Amino acid sequence: MTYYTLSDPCAATLEIKKSQFLGFGFAIDSREQLMFHVEQLRNQYPDARHVCYGYIIGDPHNTTSAGFDDDGEPSGTAGRPILNVLQHKGIGNCVVIVVRYFGGIKLGAGGLTRAYSSTAQAVVDNMNLHAFVPLSLILIETDFANESFVRHVLNELNATILAVDYGADVVLTVEIAKQSITDLNEKIGFYGAIKNE
Repeated sequence: MTYYTLSDPCAATLEIKKSQFLGFGFAIDSREQLMFHVEQLRNQYPDARHVCYGYIIGDPHNTTSAGFDDDGEPSGTAGRPILNVLQHKGIGNCVVIVVRYFGGIKLGAGGLTRAYSSTAQAVVDNMNLHAFVPLSLILIETDFANESFVRHVLNELNATILAVDYGADVVLTVEIAKQSITDLNEKIGFYGAIKNE
């Protein structure tokens, strides 16, 4: 199933009862990237009361890894609403982080949930999204006579040649959309052999 992910970082700011909610969206594909962005914002806003987030790594419809952190807010009032927005919008490989500056007026559990959800929604509204295409790394072995034909087919399928090894035969290391592999197999047929990397 196709899903959407962030093309570039984005942000949005809301003020609710004198509390500032600074929202940020980043594309991620690992927990290390997630924590890098969280720590970067903690360093950038050292006097903020809370740095809460929700994230999805992988397909939001078949989640391999998703989670959230309330960072000291009452349980389920910050990170969970952020994650809910990402899941509802079907956005994967993404984190939304909300930095909160307390304005002196308590919002209550319902108010906090709405504030974090609204901030996450504002960030999502500012996102430039693109369809995520899962890629595969494969090796194609062919002879010298058919190398140009194989390259032509790869070009047609928008594949990227990462490396070429010239030995007894030509071995191309290729990155290609998973959905294009069957098509590639049919087109190069006996002109080349495909192996998974």
